[in-house]
Amino acid sequence: MTTPISTSFGVSAETKAAAAANKDSSALDKDAFMKLMIAQLRNQDPSSPMDTSAMMAQTTQMTTMEKLVELSDTQRESFALQMRMAAASLVGQQVTWTDDAGADRTGNVASVSYAGPVPTVKVGDQEIALDAVSSVATSSVNAPALLPA
Repeated sequence: MTTPISTSFGVSAETKAAAAANKDSSALDKDAFMKLMIAQLRNQDPSSPMDTSAMMAQTTQMTTMEKLVELSDTQRESFALQMRMAAASLVGQQVTWTDDAGADRTGNVASVSYAGPVPTVKVGDQEIALDAVSSVATSSVNAPALLPA
């Protein structure tokens, strides 16, 4: 008798969709692993069946792979949350970034948007990706919203 394998990891739908979109077609996922194991069992020599310890080793490998995928998804979600927290902490702070023309710009962060994969901060009328911010300083009270550096 076999026990069913649980595939629910409590991972958000967004994370699963992102992982599916980024998945390498040559990667061995749990479904492919299970199909290979079933094919191996179906095609084995009946006079010399698979050793129980070998089957347990393969099952352990599959479980380990599932847990590593779960851990990777959890780390991805944690990183996304950390980026959101970092972006939120910039509201009211003075940031510096390099604009499209290559000039350093400085301004005060007025708001944050989480609409895209990387949070953006709004300085004046510009949306700057969080990873484009090169420095952060305490904002002075009477500083204009957008200054050339």
